[in-house]
Amino acid sequence: MTTEVDYYELLECERTADDATLKSSYRKLAMKYHPDKNGGCKDHEAKFKAVSEAYECLKDPQKRAAYDRFGHAAFKNGMGGGGGQGHGAQDFGAFSDIFESVFGEFMGGRGGRPNLRGADLRYDMEISLEDAWHGKASEITVDVSGICDSCAGTGAKPGTHAHQCKQCNGHGKVRAQQGFFMVERTCPVCHGAGEVIADPCRDCRGEGRTDKTKTLKINVPPGVDEGTRIRLSGEGEAGARGAPSGDLYIFLHVAKHALFERQGTTLFANTPISFTTAALGGEIELPGLDGEMISVKIAPGTQPGREVRHRGAGMPVLQGRGRGDLVVRLEVEMPSKLSAKQRELLEAFRATETGDECPQSSGFFAKVKKVVGG
Repeated sequence: MTTEVDYYELLECERTADDATLKSSYRKLAMKYHPDKNGGCKDHEAKFKAVSEAYECLKDPQKRAAYDRFGHAAFKNGMGGGGGQGHGAQDFGAFSDIFESVFGEFMGGRGGRPNLRGADLRYDMEISLEDAWHGKASEITVDVSGICDSCAGTGAKPGTHAHQCKQCNGHGKVRAQQGFFMVERTCPVCHGAGEVIADPCRDCRGEGRTDKTKTLKINVPPGVDEGTRIRLSGEGEAGARGAPSGDLYIFLHVAKHALFERQGTTLFANTPISFTTAALGGEIELPGLDGEMISVKIAPGTQPGREVRHRGAGMPVLQGRGRGDLVVRLEVEMPSKLSAKQRELLEAFRATETGDECPQSSGFFAKVKKVVGG
């Protein structure tokens, strides 16, 4: 008397396992016990048949419900819609279908043609920081394979047409038996197209596409950054024999700016100021990317390297609202040469720092600002 092993035990799953868990477990076990991987071992072959039979049952919701209620008896004597095959009556075709449904992504699927879609293309485009701030409408010229004008992409000579491949019956693939499995390969006659062209187009030689130069309009939105990618659907390489075209991806590169550096939506500017402006305070102006002057206030006693943030003066938010900030890094410049009057005033200032009396110290900072500048 043959002992019937529980299907869930064969698949090493709980009875509450979902479909994904069952499939994953079956995939692992099928690969483990596949006869071709185990030198034709009869024990592994029997184990493979058992786990395949279990998965064939449990992957079907109706069969699984019947099995959960009646066990193996559900498929004996016609119970549970078993189709009269009975337990253990699986044939080679059933095993092939099970394996193909699970491992189809590795075998290419049944009856499907290869992907004849055109290749995606890349175009690198450099823009200025001002273009990234404002946005830009531009045109680019690309060399690309386009649909053949003579045959309209069919690959056949005008007035003729392609015929279904007799070798694969239009599937683009042929099947061959290897051990327990049916393996699909690209049809050697039509090379996967599913069709045979008896009289190819002279211009494209049956490819359905020819080399062309296209001029395309590009809209660069405000706020783009280094590496931003713009996709133009269907503007890539044309597909073979009328298949869909690929896409064109435009990668943006922002040129280095003379004044501003960028981090996201924040702009940074290293700005020199005189030491009198740093000491006494004041106001400076920077040219913004929009052409307007940006006023930045300097507090008295500003130290070298201090950062002053100007809200809303940075880059626009890409496909959003508002702008980032402008951060001004202050660099205090020291004069390399002094006039006699400037030196006299600075000597007087140094005297005040050391505590010495200085009769000319009244209104000193105002004089320094006037004479030295700032």
